[in-house]
Amino acid sequence: MTALSPSSTADEVIAHLRAVASEDIRAQKSGFGIITDRSLGVTRDVQRAIAKAIKRDHQRAVQLWDSGITEAQFIAAMTADPKQLTVADARRWASEFDSWDIVDGVSDLFVDTDHWRDLIDEFAADEREYVRRTAFAMIAWAAVHRKQEPDETFVLFFALVERHATDQRNFVRKAVNWALRQIGKRSPALHAPTMKISKRLAASSDKTARWIGKDALRELSDPKRIEAIAARAAKARKRA
Repeated sequence: MTALSPSSTADEVIAHLRAVASEDIRAQKSGFGIITDRSLGVTRDVQRAIAKAIKRDHQRAVQLWDSGITEAQFIAAMTADPKQLTVADARRWASEFDSWDIVDGVSDLFVDTDHWRDLIDEFAADEREYVRRTAFAMIAWAAVHRKQEPDETFVLFFALVERHATDQRNFVRKAVNWALRQIGKRSPALHAPTMKISKRLAASSDKTARWIGKDALRELSDPKRIEAIAARAAKARKRA
């Protein structure tokens, strides 16, 4: 099996994926609620290693995406250039999402684009389950990775959280909860308003909103979690 490199073509990457694929891995993914209809059966660690070996190449990434193979699409997301990914590209990719894992993997790329905030608003308004999940997965990733973004940006996402907290679909409600928790863990300044909203949701007459609020409160009320948030903020101030 030829070693992969930055000069490897999309076809060579796909051939490599097929060579290392395992039906056992494919079956294990199904056990986690992952849709495997388009999957070969390659672990995420192997996919990351491949992405590291071939490095960024946007044209090849688009070709990998167009293969329709889930693992190739993950590698596409890891090797695409966010500066070249257009709104139309993001819409097209999101329209093909069919499992929570591909949503969460590609959302990490979407938050690195210049149009990430517009995409969040658009995807949150979309009624398709996996597209709406994308919006909240993006919020969760942005809360972690967009370190230079002002806290005020994340305050604006509270309205989306509350608006869609009653969406009882499993992969939406879990993403709304994830987004809320990540916002609350971002900084001490965001922790307090997140706690307030979580308490309001926890007291809701809607079952889904109550679950989202109570689960967020459980994590964000943990003294060790609060201490970690404060310590991370102190470290950030020292670096500034």
